[in-house]
Amino acid sequence: MSLHACLCFRDTWDPFQLNPIGAEKETKRRCFQLAQYLVAVIVGLAVLVSAVVAKGSLLVLSTLSSPSSLRSPKEKQFYMLMMVFCLVCPNFLVFMKSLWRCAFKSFVQPNMRTMGYICAVECLVSLGTSVLVLIVMPQFDVLTNLFISGGVCIVSSILQIALRLQRETWRIIFPICSLILIITGYCLLGADYYVRVSSYVDRQQDDCYIYIGVGIVSSLLVSLCWWENPLQAANKMQDTLSELDGFRDFVFVITSILRILVIGAVYLIYYTLIKDSIIWSDFNLQGHEWELLQTGLVLFVLQAFCSAACHWFGVVACKIHAVRMGFALPVSCTGPAVLLLGLVLFLTQAQELGGEKHATIIEFCDSLFYLKSKNSTPLVLLEITRSICRTSLNSSYLTWPFSMLALEGVCMWLGFITCTYYVWKVKVQRIERTSQLFVRRLYESAFIDLSLLLNTKMKVARARNQESHDDIENCVIYLCATMWHETYDEMLKILTSMFRMDRYRGDPKEEHKDCFDFECHIYVDDSFMTDKHSEKRLVNDYVNDLISVVTEVYRVFTNKEPDDVSIIETPYGGRLVFVMPEGNMLYVHLKDKALIRNKKRWSQIMYLYYLLGWKGYVVKNPQKIKRQNNPCRASLISMDGESFLLPQYDNDAKRKFISDEHTYILALDGDTDFHPKAVILLVDRLRMYENVGAACGRIHPTGMGPMVWYQKFEYAVGHWLQKTAEHVFGSVLCSPGCFSLFRGSALMDDNVLKRYTTTATRAAEYVQYDQGEDRWLCTLLLQQGWRVEYNAASDAYTNSPQEFKEFYNQRRRWGPSTLANTLDLLHSGPETVKRNTSISRLYIFYQMFTVGSSILGPASVSLMIAGAFQFVFKIPGTLSIIIAVIPPVFYMGVCFVAKPNTQITIAAIMSVLYAFLMTASFFSIIGDMVMQGTFLTPTGLFLVSMSIMYMVTAILHPEEFGMIIYGLMYFICIPSGYLLLTIYSLVNMHIVSWGTRESNKGADGEKKNQSLVCDRNCRLCCWDMKIQVITQETDNLILQQAASHIAQQAPPPPANQGVAQQTPPMVEALPRPDTNKDKFDGGAKNHLTDRQRGEGEKEKDWSSVGSFARFLCQNRSTLSLLTVFFFFFFFFYIIIDDGMLCVCVCVCVDWVGPVKDEFLKKLTYSNLKRNLQEQIRYTLRNKQQDDVCNELVLMLTDILNGQLQQVGPEDILTASQLDELQSALTEQARRTLKTNRMEKLERRVNRAIEKTLIAPQVQKLDEAENDFWIKLLERYLKPIVDTKAHLEEVTRELKSLRNKAVFLYFIINVLWVVATFFLQAIGNDVISIKIPKYYPNGTLSEDYLKVEPLSLMFLLSFAVLLLIQFLAMLYHRIYTLIHVVSYRSTEKDYKEKDDEDDEGLTIENQSANGLVITSDDL
Repeated sequence: MSLHACLCFRDTWDPFQLNPIGAEKETKRRCFQLAQYLVAVIVGLAVLVSAVVAKGSLLVLSTLSSPSSLRSPKEKQFYMLMMVFCLVCPNFLVFMKSLWRCAFKSFVQPNMRTMGYICAVECLVSLGTSVLVLIVMPQFDVLTNLFISGGVCIVSSILQIALRLQRETWRIIFPICSLILIITGYCLLGADYYVRVSSYVDRQQDDCYIYIGVGIVSSLLVSLCWWENPLQAANKMQDTLSELDGFRDFVFVITSILRILVIGAVYLIYYTLIKDSIIWSDFNLQGHEWELLQTGLVLFVLQAFCSAACHWFGVVACKIHAVRMGFALPVSCTGPAVLLLGLVLFLTQAQELGGEKHATIIEFCDSLFYLKSKNSTPLVLLEITRSICRTSLNSSYLTWPFSMLALEGVCMWLGFITCTYYVWKVKVQRIERTSQLFVRRLYESAFIDLSLLLNTKMKVARARNQESHDDIENCVIYLCATMWHETYDEMLKILTSMFRMDRYRGDPKEEHKDCFDFECHIYVDDSFMTDKHSEKRLVNDYVNDLISVVTEVYRVFTNKEPDDVSIIETPYGGRLVFVMPEGNMLYVHLKDKALIRNKKRWSQIMYLYYLLGWKGYVVKNPQKIKRQNNPCRASLISMDGESFLLPQYDNDAKRKFISDEHTYILALDGDTDFHPKAVILLVDRLRMYENVGAACGRIHPTGMGPMVWYQKFEYAVGHWLQKTAEHVFGSVLCSPGCFSLFRGSALMDDNVLKRYTTTATRAAEYVQYDQGEDRWLCTLLLQQGWRVEYNAASDAYTNSPQEFKEFYNQRRRWGPSTLANTLDLLHSGPETVKRNTSISRLYIFYQMFTVGSSILGPASVSLMIAGAFQFVFKIPGTLSIIIAVIPPVFYMGVCFVAKPNTQITIAAIMSVLYAFLMTASFFSIIGDMVMQGTFLTPTGLFLVSMSIMYMVTAILHPEEFGMIIYGLMYFICIPSGYLLLTIYSLVNMHIVSWGTRESNKGADGEKKNQSLVCDRNCRLCCWDMKIQVITQETDNLILQQAASHIAQQAPPPPANQGVAQQTPPMVEALPRPDTNKDKFDGGAKNHLTDRQRGEGEKEKDWSSVGSFARFLCQNRSTLSLLTVFFFFFFFFYIIIDDGMLCVCVCVCVDWVGPVKDEFLKKLTYSNLKRNLQEQIRYTLRNKQQDDVCNELVLMLTDILNGQLQQVGPEDILTASQLDELQSALTEQARRTLKTNRMEKLERRVNRAIEKTLIAPQVQKLDEAENDFWIKLLERYLKPIVDTKAHLEEVTRELKSLRNKAVFLYFIINVLWVVATFFLQAIGNDVISIKIPKYYPNGTLSEDYLKVEPLSLMFLLSFAVLLLIQFLAMLYHRIYTLIHVVSYRSTEKDYKEKDDEDDEGLTIENQSANGLVITSDDL
């Protein structure tokens, strides 16, 4: 027994405890809250500024292209063309994005009727937009153009009124007011121009009425753009809209082209055919004219960029839960902000132009005409001022009509605000898809502010549960950790993480803001051993450590022992069940390798079938499963006739309301450390994206030493660049099994879980299936059409190999498995592209390029080492290549002939030598740049750019910036990691053992019996039956032992004789079973030694007792109670037949007793006293109950001390003592509560007392679940017993596969090295690429840099690959920031509970008032 196992329960003299890091409650950090508000303010300002610039730029272009502008016709023509480009730009962007998705994501055949309807609407919208912007707006002044755009919401208001979308009836006043205000605004517009015409303001002509009418009609056409929004909110045309969502990308491709064509047609028809104002030769700009027309280009760029930026920042504001402050408010204020800015510019311009010298505004406006050819004022400000002078302010008769223009603006703005009132009430979930927030992907750049608000969905889609009708469908998370020889400290990490999750979730009977429930399952491989002395099957030291860790962590979180523990014997070994402090469940599954397959993949299959198959079927089909007679635990039935269900029954009852799509499996390793935040961030990805089958987080290796330092930077670069690129461009290829969340429906899909159960029989299957099970599972998901994502904010920590040998053995498994699965995915690329919308042909090409780069890794590293020789030792290029390839060839030969440990030792020595060489190479490259006088050489530029890129990447990961320190360690270890390790992995591909954690403390110590011919195990009811067939040589010893055993335990002789007389006839009457079967129905797999297989003939000649024993195992239901009693307690039945002695020994399960005794230490006096005090304090944790809580603790402690005066501090209480103690404590609690007038707390206090006095329970599985495990073991998980011939065949195939892989690698790398060698031999003067040489100051040198074509091509390819990954990282960081900010705004705040008595748990005992069962029980 280990030291930790002895510390499971406290002694009186040992009150000290461990306090693992992270056990304290998580609190909201004030800096994060301030950062959240700061981000919301910044995004809101970005929305406002970009909207103002975009809207203002378009108004300025419209003013400059107006017929009344003071610009020349050539300039007006150019400004009008810029306006056309402004309208075309968003359509072009949508066209490119939709074309990309259709070509490389998914393409759905459209419905021609629906697409025709959509195309017609889009053409009308484009017609209205182009007519309003290109024809009508240039005829009006800048203020009218600003106000008239508010009328584009008129159709939305009409539909809101007609469809009555408001939940509250009175809210219909908003769209009614909007419609009235817009109509009033149009009326005021007509009245204003009537006054202008009649007052001869700025020589206004009466043709303006035509443009007013055309403008109103155009606004109506534009307002058709958002027709989907009211219909979606009203659930109208659902079939059409749902059908449209399927092929929306293709529709956008067609409609974008149509919209561009309509815009161009309106421009050409009006200005070529009607106005005939386009002079095509004027577009041939001369050199000096570009300076004159640069204003138009700047305005176009500003309008196009700022409108796109405004749309993007608006989406970001909604996703970070800043809908009001960061989206609705700035967008609503865009119009008034533009108006205010225009008036300020007008007043400023009037003052600069000497407006105070003029008596009236009319004189000032007339004076502007004479400034058109002067440079005394900026062009834009002059035109804006001139445009404002076209309003009624410039009237010679009356200036009061200007108030009508102002009132028109107020009406239009208020109409727009009242029409989009619903935006202020939008409730956003933590993470939202853009398609769930906005109706259309397209934005209207001409009306960017109105477009954003009108495009916001009136009814944000919710993942609703049809049965429970929750806003967000609840989900259930199964935390499944697999353990394989973990240490005490490693177990402490995973248990602490699970208890953190329990504290975060809280009581499962209460609602949680994240809407989830969870269970913890730990699957311990190789849990049992055979004691050397007693030959009993007991749990080994790993399980003892795990029990002590659970108790220790429970004590840290609650300061008391576990309340409720169940010990269950199972067909696969055993199970321990704990109720965690908040009421969530923890299951520890102990696997016996003699009964079930061990290793991680089979543990995963075990829990996937159990949680998704069995549990999913039971909770959804309760009528199909036989119910137990007593659903309640007897230990939880109180003295006053009340009982309550255990939490696991409540969890299973909740599961029936949860679909498989919202059932998640969190795969964990036995040493993973994580926080609840990391899990919730992964849940967000799966909850909001239906096609995501798995999501993984950022894995941080932990440990000390050089190997860990290397892995820290390796993991950092892999996640920073490689995983983000996979996530952005396609799908992540590997979701690591140490911390990944899987969707239940994805795992249950065809060709996934069923294929995952395949037993490897061929060499390639051993490499792909068993060496990297997590990567193979992700490959199956990808091939079935599911997406795998990466969340950089979801952090998890796991132990990494600290020794060189352990690291090499781990990567020896990972390397070939990675290559095999990637090649499998590439081989099925065309079919995967069809099924998986996240994987495109370009992504397949990207993966082919990365695979090619990894295959060429050894050659590239060798050539880099050759360059180091050339730099450091001044060796010629050809000779340096020859020297560089000698060590890897030598090491390859060593790997073929030496043992693995020798190979690793030699690799370690060579790695040190290579590290010295890489250090020298690093400084030699710097020296070469100094000698050349510039870093603008291919090698220098590559080194500098990579350093800058990694530095920027580290800065963008501020919490991981320290990883950059390990970059130098990573650099000098490149030959070891990419050359020696690759050779070691390939040459040792035929070794399929894990190579890590192979130590087996507490291993089987079973003594070999040389006279044992047959040793079989089967099950009799819930007990183990041991059947041994022994030679005659040891029969005398066995007879003596049997006689001694019978003499000690046998009942009176008459009864024995009666049974003995009845037994032989029953044995003779039994049918003889099929002895060729190598299995028993009890679920235990029979392992035969080679000697036993060779004596198969003897095995067939079993005695009738052997047949009887097998009959008992196969026909347990036919046994009488007398027979079971007889067989279990005292009888050894011995018959000698044909020189063989068969002894049938029925024994109870050995491991249960010691485990139960360990947990019974909870019932010692010292532990009871502390547990009772902490249980009362935890139950009455409400601050209002502090006084009565303290009094109860004192009074109950006195009662405990009085009742147990005669009991020693380390003595375990008997059942009668517990009953007496419970009665006394309950009575004292009742009196104390009655004195304090707190009778309503009596039930809760009684329950706390019961929990304190609960003893560990030994239980049996119900019959249905027991049958499930037996069938599962028989079908998929029975231990594999390979014949010697099969093992030899597999070994031969593995070596053949190894040879082929090594040959392929060798040939490809040799070809690359040989090509480079001959290019070096030919010389740079003959075949080389000359690159101009520049000095850092920018001057050009007379010399040229000569580079080989192959080296330059590879260098450029690698640089392009890194650049692509860097851009993907930037994109991913932005959306990670959005997710983190949105999470921080909804993060759980740990507060003291203010809970009252919970009545919903109890059911009444039938002995009190009859059996009354709640709906949850049913």
